[in-house]
Order: sequence, then C-alpha cells, then structure tokens
Amino acid sequence: MNADAPNGSVEQPAAKAGGSVPRGFPRSGRLLKHSDFERVYKQGRRHFSPHMTVFYLRRAEGAFPEKGSRVGFTVGRVLGGAVERNRMKRRLREAVRLRRSVLEDSGAVDVVGVDVVINPKKSVLKLEFAVVLEEVGRALDAIAKKLVEK
Repeated sequence: MNADAPNGSVEQPAAKAGGSVPRGFPRSGRLLKHSDFERVYKQGRRHFSPHMTVFYLRRAEGAFPEKGSRVGFTVGRVLGGAVERNRMKRRLREAVRLRRSVLEDSGAVDVVGVDVVINPKKSVLKLEFAVVLEEVGRALDAIAKKLVEK
C-alpha cells in the first residue's frame, strides 16, 4: 500500500495488454445510427434463438468504408427499468466481443461487411453468462454460414 494513498484504498496492478481475447468494443464495430438499425430491420433477415432474436444484413459494397461486422443492441422498455436494460446490453456486448471472431474468421465478411442487431428477451437477464456466450456464438455462427452460402 502506498503511503500517500488515503486509508482504505489499495493499489491495483495495471491490466495486461494483449492476450488472445480481443480488447474493447471499437466504435467502428458498433451500429450507432437509427437509420442503420431501421435498414437492418426492414431489409435484413432474422435468426431466432430461445433467448434472443438476431437480425442481420449484408452491407452493399461501398456503403460503409470499413469491412467487417458492426453490431447493435436494442433493449426496449418493456424488458425492465434502465438498470436491467443496461445490464442486458453489457452482458450481450461482452458476449459479442468474445465471440465476434466467428464472423471474421468464417470469411463471410471478407468482401463486404455485415450489420447485426441483437434483440434480447427478458430471460437474458437471469441466464448464466456461459449460456448467453454460447447462444451468441451459435447465432453468429449461423449467420456466418448463411452469408457464406450466398
């Protein structure tokens, strides 16, 4: 403990950079505009799973300067208060961060990108994180396979 530190505080070691797990959720990898969400809902396809519905749409070439996948989350007020909705988004964001490589590694988004919108059900809040992680991975894998087929 540092002598200059106030009582009760403990120094934390710096987080190690690198590792095999991608760090962060970059802005370029997120859907941010309302118009992008609307386009995915109206023109895209759906993948249903027990605890979420995943909408996806392959982007037209030149529509977005960067290739790769962009992911957005919609959690409506009907699913709970702000605390519960934000907790769902944090859990889903982390699951996507850990499983996102499924889309990039499959070759599905090499030529053009794909936009994905995840719409969870209330049950996501009560699930073990391992189940959420597995379900997000399965959904992204299914999307990658469907995109490669085309």
